[in-house]
Amino acid sequence: MTVKRETTTTVTAPRKDGDTPIVVVDDVRHSFGSGPRAVHALRGVSFDIRRGELVALRGRSGSGKTTLLNLVGGLDSPTGGRITLDGTDLAALDEPGLLALRRDRIGFVFQSFGLIPVLTAVENVGVPMRLRRIPAKEREERARTLLALVGLADHAEQRPGELSGGQQQRVAVARALANDPDLIIADEPTGQLDLETGRSIMELLRAVVRSKAVTILVATHDPNLIELADRVVELRDGRIITPGDA
Repeated sequence: MTVKRETTTTVTAPRKDGDTPIVVVDDVRHSFGSGPRAVHALRGVSFDIRRGELVALRGRSGSGKTTLLNLVGGLDSPTGGRITLDGTDLAALDEPGLLALRRDRIGFVFQSFGLIPVLTAVENVGVPMRLRRIPAKEREERARTLLALVGLADHAEQRPGELSGGQQQRVAVARALANDPDLIIADEPTGQLDLETGRSIMELLRAVVRSKAVTILVATHDPNLIELADRVVELRDGRIITPGDA
């Protein structure tokens, strides 16, 4: 009897050093709807992110932050312009290619944590590795190592409902690191946390950048957290503004 082995597409790329941008956003536009009622969420946004940077994306609600994060993360396609991740043009990828990109090279951290309630912390961290069919023993060892990295080694067997908000977000950060991504995208990761806990999460992200050489693009409107970023990109009405703009 012949056993058919399942295969999955894997997206890998060599890690590069130096000042070459890992993310390039070139004249990106995005609209919802068409005609006179179209909503123009992004209006010609251009910037780049260099490897190992923690870049904060700042702007009021409705400025286009989440839309931009979704586009950079390959969750949506721009109406116009171009986005590349380490030289890969996202527009050139089909849906399986985008799925593989998100699985293998991008980690996501959400405001609402996004943990699976019935799974323990170590099982939640292991979910992305399951999608890559990493063996169970290796998966658990790596998940426990990542939980130790975020200060939760003693909470591996607890479920989300048994953890504080800050602890849940630390599990989410560990999960984002599971597949050793090039880029982590975080959308208001401190939005549901008090100021002190939120700052500890941002400090954790800062430490991850330094220890893992991971690039992070984080959307936040909290001025108390902006200071921890290497650089700030500010959006207003779908456009990047620079100091001195009215």
